[in-house]
Amino acid sequence: MAVEIGAIVEGKVSGVTNFGVFVEIGDVTGMVHISEVARNYVKDLKEYVSVGQAVMVKVISVSPEGKISLSMKQAEEPEQREERRRPQRRDREPAKVSRGADSFEFRPKQQESLSFEDMLSKFKQSSDEKLSGMKKSDGNRRTAQSRRKPQ
Repeated sequence: MAVEIGAIVEGKVSGVTNFGVFVEIGDVTGMVHISEVARNYVKDLKEYVSVGQAVMVKVISVSPEGKISLSMKQAEEPEQREERRRPQRRDREPAKVSRGADSFEFRPKQQESLSFEDMLSKFKQSSDEKLSGMKKSDGNRRTAQSRRKPQ
């Protein structure tokens, strides 16, 4: 059976280790790394799978040596992914934290999708504002050279 990258196939768990799960797909065996088993933190793989269990996996990559990387969490249906996400709280304002000169405002992720250029320009703008504020406060301080005694 030829394994195709991106294909979602059913396999049988042939082994469970502390770092991943080995899955037989036809006549070949691939591995699901512990980070690719579930969307949440996985401490013990035996809580999620057992030897002989049938699982759906997505083929992530195939190395030149023939090692097959698989993912169980990427093979989930989109509806299953939505169920596991935490519901967003929309009943309160975003938290504001003030810490003097280094104040910042926490803003949750924006719902709109911005292009990379837009995100970069926003970052540069906020960075310039912070730098100008720092330069103003540095202007009032003595520099290391002005503290030196003339020789």
